Amino acid sequence: MKFSSSLLQNLVESLATLPSIGKKTALRLALHILDYRQKGVDISTALGEVNKIKTCQICNNYSDHEICGICSDESRRKGTICVVESVIDVMAIEDTQQYNGQFHVLGGVINPIEGIGPDQLNIDGLVQRVEKEDIKEIIMAISPTIEGETTIYYISKKMEILGVAISQIARGVSFGGELEYADAHTLGRSIQTRTPYKLSVD
Repeated sequence: MKFSSSLLQNLVESLATLPSIGKKTALRLALHILDYRQKGVDISTALGEVNKIKTCQICNNYSDHEICGICSDESRRKGTICVVESVIDVMAIEDTQQYNGQFHVLGGVINPIEGIGPDQLNIDGLVQRVEKEDIKEIIMAISPTIEGETTIYYISKKMEILGVAISQIARGVSFGGELEYADAHTLGRSIQTRTPYKLSVD
């Protein structure tokens, strides 16, 4: 694929690094961005400001500031942390309007096949929060895949000595399903009807 512009080529190659985006799709997206610019819709400005988005120092959510709006909101319950895999799960749960506690974004789940171990996730940050804050309950809102269950078990073992209650969302969310694809009503009820998590006997 030959490019008349090295800047266009750089844009296409950058877009092609996104999940499920091949070179041809990346080229179409790049051309759409340029076409919209000519129509007065400046998508490139929004893309250029991506570097200004920060990661919350407390929960690992995306934010315009060092601390995100959820963590800095004094009206939210401070004694409960909902643990999720990604930022999009935070958005899905917020859309249910059934949860008013804190969040903690792991950044994925334990997956040895893909080389993702506990050290690659934001688990130590969660442990530190429980040690420093007055946390009463941790809600595991992680997809019930094999990798998700492994992650829940690992975190629960780490929390065992800290004496914090562990629960997980009810199985209203389909097995292996991503939280982002669950409808708000189902996801909201699964949080409200969460069940205590019991560690299996070693």
